[in-house]
Amino acid sequence: MRNLVFKNLTSPHKKRRILSTSEVIENKGLLTRIRRNFVYIIKGIDENKKELPVPRLYILKIKDSRTNHEKFFCRVKGGLYLVNNSKLFYVIFSHSLTINLAPASATTNPAA
Repeated sequence: MRNLVFKNLTSPHKKRRILSTSEVIENKGLLTRIRRNFVYIIKGIDENKKELPVPRLYILKIKDSRTNHEKFFCRVKGGLYLVNNSKLFYVIFSHSLTINLAPASATTNPAA
């Protein structure tokens, strides 16, 4: 069994876009949940700003051998400058990936 959910939340007034996917796979007694999130925020800036942000990377892996659950989480945060029609913009982004592995017989909600 495989379920996919896609979300595209765009706010032109706030200059924000959030893309999200959620996938649930049940195969051979293993329940796998994969979530991907991409967030982009656009800000117009003056041309005097030249300092680039320091990118950040977060990685977390948890394995519980008692309950046979495993979780992997990775997030990249940063920003970049873009030029469009001779205007300078600053784009803040955050990309995250979460993978949860559990026995299919676990009494957890697959939609979560």
